[in-house]
Amino acid sequence: MDSILLLEDLPEIRDWLKTLIHQVFPAARVTECAKVQDALHWVQQTRFDLALLDLGLPDGSGVKVVEALREHQPHAQSVIVTIHDDDEHLFPALQAGAFGYLLKEQARALLAEQLQRISQGEPPLSPSIARKVIAHFAASKTQAPAAAIPEVALTERESEVLLRVAKGFTLPEIGVQLGLSRHTIADYVKQIYRKLNVSSRAEAALEAQRLGLFGRP
Repeated sequence: MDSILLLEDLPEIRDWLKTLIHQVFPAARVTECAKVQDALHWVQQTRFDLALLDLGLPDGSGVKVVEALREHQPHAQSVIVTIHDDDEHLFPALQAGAFGYLLKEQARALLAEQLQRISQGEPPLSPSIARKVIAHFAASKTQAPAAAIPEVALTERESEVLLRVAKGFTLPEIGVQLGLSRHTIADYVKQIYRKLNVSSRAEAALEAQRLGLFGRP
């Protein structure tokens, strides 16, 4: 990670997170912000590889920055770092495009371990958050009428694309790896998301993990 955006309004927590970032990504340049509007400004000015974002800021929610990054810098990974572990905060953030969701209450060593997973293309999710997401999807499938639950059967090519999406590669990068055009990859991604009934990289990564794709090359 070369460039990281850090959005946190409390100075002591911002310093703590910056130290954590340098522990995990020693060479990273960190841009610090205390307000959503400042972060949105930097999104327009600087290319970021990763963004660590709080949710409850004085001038709004970090979800706005997730949405801005998804629109202007789709290659960047957005990770929420917050105290909020309820559904009302979690699922809107994931639906907006957040790649991960971490709780500040975790031990520093565990947070560092979660952030290190980004380099392997795995979404950083606090254990309680991962359980909540899995339970949510399990419940939604259980509650849906049986006729409305399609059998998920990805083709070999779709599985290859899903794995690379889950690992954080951009559409052009996936195209180069598979010898296909960006537009063809975009069509595959659209089809995969529709089949899996997901709408974000975090959800796609969880599905890839459930399908056992991370053990593949």
